[in-house]
Amino acid sequence: MARHGKNFKQAAEQVESRLYGLSEAVEIAKEAAFAKFDETMEVAMRLGVDPRHADQMVRGTVALPHGTGKSVRVLVFAAGEKVKEAEEAGADHVGSEDMAKRVKEGWLDFDAVVATPDMMKVVGGLGRVLGPRGLMPNPKTGTVTFDVGQAVEQIKAGKIEFRVDKSGIVHAPFGRASFPVEQLQENAEALIGAVLKARPASAKGKYVKSVSVSSTMGPSVRVDEGSFAVAEA
Repeated sequence: MARHGKNFKQAAEQVESRLYGLSEAVEIAKEAAFAKFDETMEVAMRLGVDPRHADQMVRGTVALPHGTGKSVRVLVFAAGEKVKEAEEAGADHVGSEDMAKRVKEGWLDFDAVVATPDMMKVVGGLGRVLGPRGLMPNPKTGTVTFDVGQAVEQIKAGKIEFRVDKSGIVHAPFGRASFPVEQLQENAEALIGAVLKARPASAKGKYVKSVSVSSTMGPSVRVDEGSFAVAEA
């Protein structure tokens, strides 16, 4: 059993054993953040899907209205005029075979990867490195595109990707503890709304089983599903 320190126990005392409305839950989770660094605020949604089946995979992207509060380093695989487009949009690293070689050698100084479709023959060989880290470009998330400028700008502005894990949980950030409550609430609403819209047609029964919010080090605060719109089958 995990043992919690004094600070966590004190923070946990602020959380009652009940469901909270989304706004109140976000406020309490923010107040319960006790670390000396600016903690990331996170949403965890347990879904009624079986990720082992491809047709029940929940995955997508969402542009948080107020960003994540994190500086995102973007790597772009491109060639020709697309190199300049990516650089002007703010990409931190741009290249093709040269970048692929660095990644194969263990270089991972980036948080997101974008690639033009013609570069996927190069990026495809990096699946074992990028895949497990959730960094593999994918057309469904807008990271395989010829419009690399827009893709980079969106990621830099706060566009995040979410994906259900093998236990059926979507875990994603929605800002920093230093954000005003109103901004955190709007970000959380955008994220939750995107997960709801991503419901697979094959998912039967109750789609959202539970929702909670927390800071990186703080206690979880359970959210009442009635405080946001949930479409059930």
